[in-house]
Amino acid sequence: MDFRKNLKSELEYSGMLVKELAEKSGVKKNTIDQYLSARSQSPSVEAGVKIAKVLGVSVEYLVTGKDDHGLSSSSRHIAQLSEQLDEKNKAFVLDFIKWLSARGDGS
Repeated sequence: MDFRKNLKSELEYSGMLVKELAEKSGVKKNTIDQYLSARSQSPSVEAGVKIAKVLGVSVEYLVTGKDDHGLSSSSRHIAQLSEQLDEKNKAFVLDFIKWLSARGDGS
């Protein structure tokens, strides 16, 4: 993945509009729109840091698609959602993931 795809994914996940991200980060909306366009450009380090902070992710994640623990976007989202569960449901989800993993056929 690249910055554009990761930024788009995080915006969708957060439910935040580009306008909101611009207001909260101090990065101009037009600049963020450029990052999201098909002919996207990479942000300056300063802009990347501001955007990542607002989205609650690392700059490394926005650039590489992996966080500092090596988690992909979907794995990170699963972990975040699981934090909202009680212990009984966490155990159920963990058992289910282990079952899926043991199947090993990708289905």
